[in-house]
Amino acid sequence: GPDTVGRGPAPAPLLQGTENPVSVNKATGAELAAKLLQDVDNEHVRAATRLLGSHQDGLWLRRFTEDRDLADAAGRPLIDKTGGIDWDGLARLLRTPRWSRRASGSEVAVLEFAVSLVGDCAVNLRQSIHAVDDADFQLLLRALREAAYGEAG
Repeated sequence: GPDTVGRGPAPAPLLQGTENPVSVNKATGAELAAKLLQDVDNEHVRAATRLLGSHQDGLWLRRFTEDRDLADAAGRPLIDKTGGIDWDGLARLLRTPRWSRRASGSEVAVLEFAVSLVGDCAVNLRQSIHAVDDADFQLLLRALREAAYGEAG
């Protein structure tokens, strides 16, 4: 419409082919996480996805959909056709040399922690604790609690 003139291309929907796509640019990180969790019962996946949605307002969830370099490094899209995060692809990505050169130490620590809750990713907790600030540390604790005991309410 006329209100979009001069703002560049329309934002791509987060999940193609779903009835109600969420714009990656307009949704909050929590909204992106909720969209990815619509049919997910696994507490570890739920905790890890919510962690990624809470961290820097969904930084990683946005990058999974927008950053072709990450998908290329993983060898496949990081948001799969069913609209979920490809945790095996993320584990592969984390084992790829130099994948993280455009991410800060705290961003990498949060992603590694999330992947470790779901899949094959060993995490050095001492390094993780030292890499994150207090707010991110609280997010890690909440995700760990949620993975262990279910939704933290």
